[in-house]
Amino acid sequence: MEFIVSTSDLLSQLNIVKSVINSKNTLPILDNFLFKLEGSTLKIAASDLETTLNTQMELKNAKGKGTIAIEAKRLTDLLKEFTDQPLTFKINLENYQIDILSASGKFTIVGQNGDEFPKLPQLEEEFTSISIQSEYFQKGITSTLFATGDDEMRPVMNGILVEISDKHFRLVATDSHKLARYTRLDITSDKNASFILPKKTANILKNILAKDGNSITIEFDNKNAFFNLTDYRLVCRLIEGKYPAYSAVIPTQNPNKLLVDRIDFFNKLKVVSLFANPASNLAKLEMGGASLLISAQDIDFSTSGQEQLNCRYEGDEMVIGFKSKFLLDILQNINSVEVSIELSDPSRAGIIIPIDKEDTNEDILMLLMPMMV
Repeated sequence: MEFIVSTSDLLSQLNIVKSVINSKNTLPILDNFLFKLEGSTLKIAASDLETTLNTQMELKNAKGKGTIAIEAKRLTDLLKEFTDQPLTFKINLENYQIDILSASGKFTIVGQNGDEFPKLPQLEEEFTSISIQSEYFQKGITSTLFATGDDEMRPVMNGILVEISDKHFRLVATDSHKLARYTRLDITSDKNASFILPKKTANILKNILAKDGNSITIEFDNKNAFFNLTDYRLVCRLIEGKYPAYSAVIPTQNPNKLLVDRIDFFNKLKVVSLFANPASNLAKLEMGGASLLISAQDIDFSTSGQEQLNCRYEGDEMVIGFKSKFLLDILQNINSVEVSIELSDPSRAGIIIPIDKEDTNEDILMLLMPMMV
């Protein structure tokens, strides 16, 4: 088994595929890339048992066929030392010796039997399939991923709920303190179905989708999901369990509305939050008329800070408290010049939505639970 490949082309593919590999693995084979040569096509895979990422490259010079597992870290470290030049891989499938030849050198490593690499799961006979534009799915992940939880006792909260129905395509994430919801009204399905996407898989997909301008086909059953892109195929085991009834926590009657410049609000809140109590991270918002006062204090150290900014506010004068870190996260993940904060009273969740809406088929909603002032 022998092939010649461009260093930069191979390294760019490996850098994406290796994002699946954990720093510590229970099985030694999971520290490796799987290389499979079929004709002029080199297929590359990496796995952590829960998630497997596959890609492939077309080669101009290749002989033989077979599979071998190659240590991921050693191979990527070696490739980083070369500029864009061709390398020749000569692989002995009997003793798994791998000779890598450059223009002036030769490097020998020993691989492992590729047959020991984990096999991909198979979809059940009844599965759901949907195709959407990569940019929409990527934006949905970006808009919701920050709101996922890290609670080992509630694993369903540590992923993103992906819903399809005859009315919309939707992604939702919540950690019970904040919630993010991304909806596409122009993507529908004949049947209602959903799955919970693990956080690690969502991160990998976000990076891949940013480079893919085509569509993605999602196929899933009760246990696994397959994401088929132009150059990659990602397979993951889904989070099992029932996602919380998120719609029940979204207040529908919000007569008090605050309209504010997002960047100005973010910058001033960031400064004021430096003076908040580190334990609570509480920031107070006092609103009325055309003025918004942001304040925070740490009584233990007698420090405080406040900033005032212009706004448009309709409703009763109100003082409400939010965890500043969570509010900053939300503002950072909205792409809009202005945002609207809709409130009912200081004890109920606040709704944050972008005002500048170029796409009428897109709906983004953020929710943040208040804190006692």
